[in-house]
Amino acid sequence: MASNLESVPSSQETPQKSGPVGWVRMGAVAVASALAAGFAVNWFYRKTLARLRQAEPHTENPDFQISQPDDLDDV
Repeated sequence: MASNLESVPSSQETPQKSGPVGWVRMGAVAVASALAAGFAVNWFYRKTLARLRQAEPHTENPDFQISQPDDLDDV
């Protein structure tokens, strides 16, 4: 048994790194997120365009007219 002054040697094995697997997984999540955002924006844009097409066309106010100034000679 080792005394308090002696240390027990640790195993020399290094933990295995996940390496590219972690990056591939993160890339897949990023691609899925970008596609989901693209689909959401596309859906919102089409819904907005459909609402604008269904809206009544802007009709002009028949009572609207530019008033003529009474004092044209003062200019």
